[in-house]
Amino acid sequence: CAERGRWRLPVDPKCACVGDITQKGYEKKRSKLIRAYVPHPGGMEGMSHRPPFGPPSAARFHRRRSSGTRDERYRSDVHSEAVQAVLARHVESKVAVPMPSKRRSLVVQTSMDAYTPPDSSSGSEEEAEPGDDMPGMEHWMGRPAHLGPAHLGSTSSSSSSTQSGGSGNAGRLADSLAHTHLSHPHLAHTHLTHPHLKNHSAPPDVSGYSSDSSHSHPHSERHIGTIARNTQKYGNAERMETGDGVPVSSRVSAKIQQLVNTLKQPRRPPLREFFVDDFEELLEVQQPDPKQPRPEGAEMLAVRGEALGVVTNWPPSLEAALQRWGTISPKAPCLTSLDTTGKPLYVLTYGKLWSRSIKLAYNILHKLGSKQEAMVRPGDRVALVFPNNDPVAFMVAFYGCLLAEVVPVPIEVPLTRKDAGSQQIGFLLGSCGVTVALTSDACHKGLPKSATGEIPQFRGWPKLLWFVTESKHLSKPPRDWFPHIKDANNDTAYIEYKTCKDGSVLGVTVMRIALLTHCQALTQACGYTEAETIVNVLDFKKDVGLWHGILTSVMNMMHVISVPYSLMKVNPLSWIQKVYLFKAKVACVKSRDMHWALVAHREQKDISLSSLRMLLVADGSNPWSISSCDAFLNVFQSKGLRSEVICPCASSPEALTVAIRRPVEDCSQPPGRGVLSMQGLSYCVVRVDTEERLSVLTVQDVGTVMPGALVCVVRPEGVPLLCKTDEIGELCVCSVATGTSYYGLTGMTKNTFEVFPVSASGGLVSEYAFVRTGLLGFVGPGGLVFISGKMDGLITVSGRRHNADDIVATALAVEPMKFVYRGRIAVFSVTVLRDERIVVVAEQRPDSTEEDSFQWMSRVLQAIDSIHGVGVFCLALVPANTLPKTPLGGIHLSETKQLYLEGGLHPCNVLMCPHTCVTNLPKPRQKQPEIGPASVMVGNLVSGKRIAMASGRDLGQSDDNDQFLFLSEVLQWRSQTTPDHILYTLLSSRGAVSSSLTCLQLHKRAERVAALLLERGGLQEGDHVALVYPPGIDLIAAFYGCLYAGCVPITVRPPHPQNISTTLPTVKMIVEVSRSACVMTTAVICKLLRSKEAVATVDIRNWPPVLDTDDLPKKKPPALYKPSNPDALAYLDFSVSTTGMLAGVQMSHNAVGAFCRSVKLQCELYPSREVAICLDPYCGLGFVLWCLCSVYSGHQSILIPPVELESNPALWLLAVSQLKVRDTFCSYSVMELCTKGLGLQTEALKARGLDLSRVRACVVVAEERPRMSLTHSFSKLFKDLGLHPRSVSTAFGCRVNLAICLQGTSGPDPTTVYVDMRALRHDRVRLVERGSPHSLPLMESGKILPGVRIIIANPETKGPLGDSHLGEIWVHSAHNGSGYYSGYGEEVLQSDHFTSRLSFGDTSTVWARTGYLGFLRRTDLTDASGERHDALYVVGALEEAMELRGMRYHPIDIETSVIRTHKSIMECAVFPWTNLLVVVVELEGSEQEALDLVPMVTKAVLEEHYLIVGVVVVTDIGVIPINSRGEKQRMHLRDGFLQDQLDPIYVAYNM
Repeated sequence: CAERGRWRLPVDPKCACVGDITQKGYEKKRSKLIRAYVPHPGGMEGMSHRPPFGPPSAARFHRRRSSGTRDERYRSDVHSEAVQAVLARHVESKVAVPMPSKRRSLVVQTSMDAYTPPDSSSGSEEEAEPGDDMPGMEHWMGRPAHLGPAHLGSTSSSSSSTQSGGSGNAGRLADSLAHTHLSHPHLAHTHLTHPHLKNHSAPPDVSGYSSDSSHSHPHSERHIGTIARNTQKYGNAERMETGDGVPVSSRVSAKIQQLVNTLKQPRRPPLREFFVDDFEELLEVQQPDPKQPRPEGAEMLAVRGEALGVVTNWPPSLEAALQRWGTISPKAPCLTSLDTTGKPLYVLTYGKLWSRSIKLAYNILHKLGSKQEAMVRPGDRVALVFPNNDPVAFMVAFYGCLLAEVVPVPIEVPLTRKDAGSQQIGFLLGSCGVTVALTSDACHKGLPKSATGEIPQFRGWPKLLWFVTESKHLSKPPRDWFPHIKDANNDTAYIEYKTCKDGSVLGVTVMRIALLTHCQALTQACGYTEAETIVNVLDFKKDVGLWHGILTSVMNMMHVISVPYSLMKVNPLSWIQKVYLFKAKVACVKSRDMHWALVAHREQKDISLSSLRMLLVADGSNPWSISSCDAFLNVFQSKGLRSEVICPCASSPEALTVAIRRPVEDCSQPPGRGVLSMQGLSYCVVRVDTEERLSVLTVQDVGTVMPGALVCVVRPEGVPLLCKTDEIGELCVCSVATGTSYYGLTGMTKNTFEVFPVSASGGLVSEYAFVRTGLLGFVGPGGLVFISGKMDGLITVSGRRHNADDIVATALAVEPMKFVYRGRIAVFSVTVLRDERIVVVAEQRPDSTEEDSFQWMSRVLQAIDSIHGVGVFCLALVPANTLPKTPLGGIHLSETKQLYLEGGLHPCNVLMCPHTCVTNLPKPRQKQPEIGPASVMVGNLVSGKRIAMASGRDLGQSDDNDQFLFLSEVLQWRSQTTPDHILYTLLSSRGAVSSSLTCLQLHKRAERVAALLLERGGLQEGDHVALVYPPGIDLIAAFYGCLYAGCVPITVRPPHPQNISTTLPTVKMIVEVSRSACVMTTAVICKLLRSKEAVATVDIRNWPPVLDTDDLPKKKPPALYKPSNPDALAYLDFSVSTTGMLAGVQMSHNAVGAFCRSVKLQCELYPSREVAICLDPYCGLGFVLWCLCSVYSGHQSILIPPVELESNPALWLLAVSQLKVRDTFCSYSVMELCTKGLGLQTEALKARGLDLSRVRACVVVAEERPRMSLTHSFSKLFKDLGLHPRSVSTAFGCRVNLAICLQGTSGPDPTTVYVDMRALRHDRVRLVERGSPHSLPLMESGKILPGVRIIIANPETKGPLGDSHLGEIWVHSAHNGSGYYSGYGEEVLQSDHFTSRLSFGDTSTVWARTGYLGFLRRTDLTDASGERHDALYVVGALEEAMELRGMRYHPIDIETSVIRTHKSIMECAVFPWTNLLVVVVELEGSEQEALDLVPMVTKAVLEEHYLIVGVVVVTDIGVIPINSRGEKQRMHLRDGFLQDQLDPIYVAYNM
């Protein structure tokens, strides 16, 4: 099965469990380590430096692009073709996906540094590619002539590709693709939908349409293209119908329609779902796929490498070898270092290495610290900090440490104080007890310094003494001093660092005996002989570069030519030129180096590779390296390269070298290849597949097991059971030549270095411990080892395992890299809703357009979906050069993930696909039919539950003013009995009394108003009069004047002078709808109504007559009107609901009297009392308290217009304090103004004498669920000023009954309960403990008013409900409104709001429906009458509640979750639109943060509410409309959104 490279396999990341951790400092800082379970090998290792190579991906690019822009790191020809073929399939189904829209300023803003390509100055490993920042790259990329087979659309011969089987297939693919591209040039960019593949991740069908709706929607036929060049941006979707069949004309609705269309496509059948009633919602449990492949082979046997031959002249230790060569052949070259031009910089001979190492060893032991107290003793750890271009200094330092018997810990050079990941390195140094860092002169000069020239302490690092190792700085050792050279023993030789998946850094300790044995095994396996020349391109500080280029080379007196990374960036062919120049026998490279050489290669005369007997490919175990090897061989065979020379190897920091392909002399035995099914790999099963399939992975062998080692493959997690022969598992090695522990971490060491594999029968494989390598793979025929991935790159999604590297490779094969930087792409997983979700983050080139990037993103999503069968949760593009880097210039994966989770990535493009990948949402709810009247009703029980009903106390008859039926009579009576008693005091913004009214003054003014109405207005009895007044005393006088004249008053909020165009139409509408015969107002407002702006806004010709009450006639009317019928209309209460409905409620004289009496009893109001009112006096309880109650009860009302608080926020509280008021009423907007405006001024207010200790009732008047967080923060804030938290409470009223609950002065304190939010969605009430998951705190809405009865009814069936149910609050009371007023005869529509009856039970009582959902709870408290107290909890308005997935959601709950997600979200509103949830957030902060909010909002709503957000809109502060009561007007917002009037910063359509 010789075929070429494609995909790789995922396996599960969990290893065994973890034991203890010893070192204390480590313990505190690294608790994360324990949680991460796994000792993962090398963090970013798996993500980078894979440069297999491949063709341009589309026929349009006939010529090789000359800018070096494609990511070649992971490419392989076949893979690109596979991806292209997959994408070509998508051409058939052409539903476009809406592109996110972005404000212009955001598109333009990219800071200057975003235009510099990513820098990677020092680096050898996880680094960026040369093309990223290298102008000189172009001239090597000129022609495709040597790029191997199967160029799409190019005619280069594919016959030369003997080594790379599968090219025929590739050619076929290429042809079909070329046709696709040529025949549908514009379709190639619009195939953004999902093909109907079996392995498709099925999103829940959120659209609510039948799943077989056809694909050919009229809108989608037009390829609503996202490429501006070919089609207009949003297609011609001018008029479209929404899901409700309402025609809308806007691009927003066009986009949402596209979104709904993409969600309507048929999905694969859903998995079996679980739903347990009793409110226990389980997320859907992923069922194992019955067709999933299972391993069928026999149990594998451990594979033993050949015996380690004993060669007589092998030295007893590495230091002994150095001594031997340093004294026998001091002139022999040991290491040649090169400068950036490729010229030899310095040749280190064995003699020099020996003498300089001795000198350094002496200085380390004797010249640090004082004479009495040496700073470093044998066995101590010392850091080695050397740059990648100085191998000589590093080698001297390393051997100096070995001779001094101290333990070197090589690390990267820290470039800045805040380097990504350098903190973790600091933890490693701290846990190793490092106090000294050895470094070179040049490096020491380059370290960041403070102003005093000191090297600062890096973040998280211990305090270090920096010691420069150059000879000129060292003292000569005395003649008699000589290092003690022992045979290799069990002491630690060195510590190599490795970075884990979570970013933590561990130190792997290697003993001296392991070091020596490893060198011997490598010598035997690679056939090293004395004085051979070896070219090393790898990082010499760790891993394969260290083992071959620093250690084994000295054992065999070899000559190493070290090619620095900086030279490779300038001249990628340098290593090949050095092989030719020095006639080197061996070269150590990574696939990246082979790839760059290919790209840079032209017909050079001066190179030949015929001297090579071994080309060691350090990352040959990476499945993507196979195509680099093939392509390299193809091109360089003509330069003398032999196929048997290429030797891939597999290694890991823990197990050192695991396997290596031996260099053989005869090429009769071809290397092993395996074409494996990706599907099988995701289930950890080896299944050989055919090359025709798109989703396969081709792997090459990495040779056989190392000499003297025993290898087996075990299950990656749980007990280390041996795998079967066709099962993928983790390789484990038993050998002397491995690491022995993670320094200082005994628990993790046990799980990795002390593993005892067991067979199925339970027997141990060996009595010796094995080491886990972190490599996944299997042992094939002939003992060949195949590696398919790394434990670190594993992402387990719903039970299947995927490899991050494979996903990166698929993403990069989608297009030539016009849009993102090569080598700057990260793939990781985050946990959302109890499963892993894949996130892809890439750096975008500054020159790519919005449409292009979006296009690329959409295609990447499809490619990953089709090839790996897994959905991507989030794909984010960030500006160039903004992702955190490792010291070597690659992406720091764990820091990138951390930024993503904290909302700190600042992407410039985001595409979320929660619908595709979140398939474990709970099952949508099917409503059960309610119990009908046939169920037994016994007394007050409904099917075993207490019926939810409650009532306030009785309205007894007692007071003298109760003899009067009408409020106008009460006023006349008061004006006679207590003429000088002050009823009203109005305060100015300064807090001074601006006017007041006594009983008599009010009576007199009301008479004059009545005279004005009858004379000038010529009104009849029963005419309607609109009162357009600012909050104040004129309004009260005008109201009673209307009553005296027999007219019906309607209070109307006056238009705002600064905002006439939006406020005047509402005034006009109320005047028209209420059929007012005239308008009464002040002279100022009169003028305003006739101003230019007013004329421009409304037609003032058809206003009714406007009367100015500033100059009233001096006479009184002939007689005061007395109504004949108490049920006659007293006034109309008009207001706009939160859903934007304007409604007037009719209040009869009877209701007004009962209302005032009820409030009087509840609040104990008497003439001697004073009450401060800071409310708008236009509707509801606010109007009643402002205008009516004082006249009825005789108490003094101190009126504070809320408008005045805008200029003086302390006005209300200062008035309450100075006037020693005990009861006060306010609104939420007033409370919020005080909380925000006075938050920092409490000390100053205290100094001004503000004292709230006398307040016994501070009641918030509202028509909504109590805002607990606001009342709590208000109580907390003013607690220091004497406010008792118990005194703050709420009232609740609605349209049908303006006040149902009001805390009042006596009675028990308001109670708070915690209910289960999940149960609430099913209309059930289940109480839980505070702080339990999904708990929602609800505060009682105040005590039920006297004379009020409440029942909870089912809004659909109108049956009574038990008290564990959420239902509509129905109310029966003497002060209910008597109906909606509408001049157009539409009363019938909502007549049942005021006159409903239960469908069974007590069917005679007439109830009013409040339109609010709530529940009743009997508490343990007792009320005044000694009964147990019933508390009413309001949950939310019925018309605002959203039915999504069959469950009932209240916007406020989702909004609360969203506001908590990020500090920049100031306000949030949600509303449904055609079964999609739209979330609008107001952003405080820079627009760069806008896109961070999209994934965070989506995740929060998924986790807390099991809902997928369809659209996220990020806007400026102040866009969400709020009404005068401080309630959000979500429907206005929805209309604004659909008509595209919000000017959003960003709109994300979650696909």
